[in-house]
Amino acid sequence: MEQDLMSERSELPVFVPAYDTEHTGGCLEACREIVRVHREHNVPATFFIVGRLLEEEGREYRELLGDSGLFEVASHTYSHRLFLDHPVCGKGADLEQIHTEIVEGKRLVEDVFERPCVGLRPGCGFETGFRGASGVVAELAAAGLRYVSSQLWGPHSTVPAPLEQAYTYADEGAPGLWEFPGHGWHENVLKGHNATPGRLLLWPPFYPDALMTGYVKTPREEFEVHRFFVDRAIRDRREYVSLVWHPWSLGKFDPDMAMLEQLFGYVAEQGMGFARFCDLRERRCS
Repeated sequence: MEQDLMSERSELPVFVPAYDTEHTGGCLEACREIVRVHREHNVPATFFIVGRLLEEEGREYRELLGDSGLFEVASHTYSHRLFLDHPVCGKGADLEQIHTEIVEGKRLVEDVFERPCVGLRPGCGFETGFRGASGVVAELAAAGLRYVSSQLWGPHSTVPAPLEQAYTYADEGAPGLWEFPGHGWHENVLKGHNATPGRLLLWPPFYPDALMTGYVKTPREEFEVHRFFVDRAIRDRREYVSLVWHPWSLGKFDPDMAMLEQLFGYVAEQGMGFARFCDLRERRCS
């Protein structure tokens, strides 16, 4: 699978489409359109799905994602509780609650899809991932997870998130647990779909050329924002680039998924490959 999905040109990054799939009443219909675009372009993806969503709509998600090797299904925790305190998103849960979020979220993915769940993305994400959070890391490792994608914000919990690359949690006692940060603007923030305070922007900005002066208004404008991070990943010779996307928000703004069509075409034109997070982990460990 890895050879088919990932570019053999090591000087180019791969693009990892990933979706934080969180809500009933919006995510499923959007995922159907997202999957349509992925199948048409033969582009793989990782779907991080909340366990409670699978309790309610697991059969539908299994029919949509379960029989294709294009799609990795990973955990987005059981109920989207925060694992750490976050200055924008709220207070973190205690370790007992976190244990339940990890174990039950992973179990539901494995029960519904009848395949191993090797990855997890926590609700909201954090500025430095789980660095220094040895208790959380121990729970993740004990559950048998092989990677997390938890570093999703820039300095001081701002956006956009810089193009940080993979590392392990060896310092926290889990050298086999990989972190794969996410990058760029949280697309729901780009559109004003979540109530967010003005403090989200860093000053001076980490990427001055990516500074926004208002919400995006069209799929083409959104494409231009995301394209910046693809181009920058190529310029900086990164291993991969992966943006923070939410099906409910993508569908609300762009039900035909025109932005995905444009971005996948652009990535392919650059000669880049596509991958899932599990492919990155396998490549790192091979």
